[in-house]
Amino acid sequence: MSRTRNKPLPLTRSQGRSLWLRAQRLDTRAPFGHGPEATRLAIEHLGYVQIDTINVIERCHHHILYSRIPDYQRVHLHQAQSIDKTVFEFWTHALAYISTRDLHFFIRDMRLQRTPPIKWYSGVTTQELRKVLTLIRKGGGITIRDIDDDVLTEKDHLWATRKPSKRALQLAFYSGTLTISARSGMVKTYELMERHFGWDKRPKPASERDITAYQLDRALRAQGLVSLDSICYMNAPSKPIVRRLIDARVRRKELVPLALEDAGKTEYWAKPETLDTHPQPDEALVHVLSPFDPLIIQRKRLQFFFDYEHRFEAYVPKEKRVFGYFALPVLVGDKVVAAVDLKTDREKRKLLVQKWNWFGRGSARTYKRLIEEELHRFERFQLAGTPNGVVPDARSVVADAVLDDGVQALIRTGK
Repeated sequence: MSRTRNKPLPLTRSQGRSLWLRAQRLDTRAPFGHGPEATRLAIEHLGYVQIDTINVIERCHHHILYSRIPDYQRVHLHQAQSIDKTVFEFWTHALAYISTRDLHFFIRDMRLQRTPPIKWYSGVTTQELRKVLTLIRKGGGITIRDIDDDVLTEKDHLWATRKPSKRALQLAFYSGTLTISARSGMVKTYELMERHFGWDKRPKPASERDITAYQLDRALRAQGLVSLDSICYMNAPSKPIVRRLIDARVRRKELVPLALEDAGKTEYWAKPETLDTHPQPDEALVHVLSPFDPLIIQRKRLQFFFDYEHRFEAYVPKEKRVFGYFALPVLVGDKVVAAVDLKTDREKRKLLVQKWNWFGRGSARTYKRLIEEELHRFERFQLAGTPNGVVPDARSVVADAVLDDGVQALIRTGK
């Protein structure tokens, strides 16, 4: 693409969408290779992978990795966190897995939580904190289930816990004294950070300047083309300093301003080498994505590039839901063509389709075969942890779960 100094480069939304998909590594089937090492590489590239508790299907951190690593296994994430220690947990816009190579960018935030602590944990007493830290120093890592002598208290906010020791563990985690050394489902093992990583001395915290550069570079790597909103998602106070860094890089020709079709006053930028690529969508490639996938989580950006407005309705009363309790966007090539509300029946070892929603030119007639094939694969991933590792024949299960009477009617009518 030809460019002149600092003059915005015209770009269509379709071109921008392809650049974003390439940056998200959703335009090819196995962008990070195979085996346990692929998990480390994926988290390094994406910057972080969000953690969430909802498990009507596999939890989102596993789902996000699976979408980019075809042979992903849950044990690979355990290996990265607890054995290789190449990833750790901390807060980005939500609790997330982050590459350990980036940990020094978060130490400043950890320190800021100590005085005063996060308002949710301001009620933690010195005695409660000393209790959990003493247990860990003497006996090694613990989970909240290892503490059974708490006197329960009343919650002081919606997401609070009634166990004082859990609040103390969480405060010690967010302030960087403890880290999460392992997970079993959503049960976390807390360990002293220095002991977990084998440090004699913890890394020096990054400067504010370096943290700003990290924030921008992380977005450029994972998004391809960026706006101030997409870089500073859920972190609006950082916008002024990030904007100054963007302007400096534009002057040094390290970033190119873009005139993106239909973007109005929203400004976008990309690295020159990103614009020298010309990714083309694979129209046969299908991804069933988590609503917490980094492609989906920024709703305004998603709607602009894909003409798709996702609805997360897990906390919406049933009678008011449109897409369903936990609808998953279905990406075919470079288009979101459907959202399917899925549920895993782990006892019967079946993937159940609760509801189909079709968008744009998406229809059962057009995409039935492609999506069915991906649902077979997706089901095998969902059921890989079932008792004895037994997974029923995918064709028979999907025939029961997906092609129920309602879906067959949609296919026949082409709706």
